[in-house]
Amino acid sequence: MAGLGDFRTGMTILMDGNLFLVTEFQHRNPGNWRAFVVAKLKNVRTGRVIEKTFRSHDKLDEVRAESRAMQFLYSDGEMMHFMDNENFEQVGIPSETVGQAANYLKEGIAPKILFYEGNAVSIELPITVDLAVANTAPSVRGDTVTGGNKPAELETGATVQVPLFINEGDVVRVDTRTGNYLERVSK
Repeated sequence: MAGLGDFRTGMTILMDGNLFLVTEFQHRNPGNWRAFVVAKLKNVRTGRVIEKTFRSHDKLDEVRAESRAMQFLYSDGEMMHFMDNENFEQVGIPSETVGQAANYLKEGIAPKILFYEGNAVSIELPITVDLAVANTAPSVRGDTVTGGNKPAELETGATVQVPLFINEGDVVRVDTRTGNYLERVSK
């Protein structure tokens, strides 16, 4: 059990049957009132961020969750396979656990995976990834950067809006947090 003095950024707690990661917190001591902590908590399964106030008498269930950098190897449909960068152990994670992160995973990308009681509970991707355009409408002479957007299917199967001058085979940089096109990467 943890108390108010034990709060720290990156701490993982169990609350209402869900795992939460403390993203930020602030101790407050308003005059002659009792101290409390206001914390922003990120649900590790859904990614939803909530704000919660904890009083001095509240006790938290701090849990040991381990974050490991792992390299994506391949997907067989139901499972996505990763390799631990330290001991080279291979781990299969169900596609449901990976969720939307699968849209940005290609061989060689190394996300951080959070494990709780030996099971993977969430995946944190790098902020940007470089992916090849697999399918898009051909560009036409005169298409410019400010001319508009068109859909493009990437090598992982994800679809993003790209500028009109992007062609099949081009490598684009995508923001994994929003799914937006950032720039074309030189080959």
